[in-house]
Amino acid sequence: MSVTGKRGIGVPIILMHDGEGTIVTVECKNGDMYRGFLDETEDNMNCIMKDVTKTSAEGKKSQIEHIFIRGSQILFFVFPTMLKKAPMFKRVRTWRKHRGNISKGEEARGQAAAIIRKAQARQHQLQAGIFPIPGR
Repeated sequence: MSVTGKRGIGVPIILMHDGEGTIVTVECKNGDMYRGFLDETEDNMNCIMKDVTKTSAEGKKSQIEHIFIRGSQILFFVFPTMLKKAPMFKRVRTWRKHRGNISKGEEARGQAAAIIRKAQARQHQLQAGIFPIPGR
């Protein structure tokens, strides 16, 4: 699904970046839950949150002003429902609808267009019997 993303990253990471600036809930592998303002995220899922309410695995609540959560410790995110309408999902639906062959009325732009052109060029090469040498 990296066709729709920036720098070859997948849909979950794009959704995380789109969720910056919203109130999210993060559950960690140890059972702790953090609900607060998602300030910053990284491609490895590390995130910085502000004004957080921490609920421990035992159910004890506490307030935290800033927190850094390591991506490898995150079990899942709960994002606001408004992200269902994110432009990224429109690109995914268009990609699936046309199976990668975007019609002239719905031209892809940016990196998605470059990836589509590259995939179409490979497809034409395979049909013509030209096999590209890996790494070149």
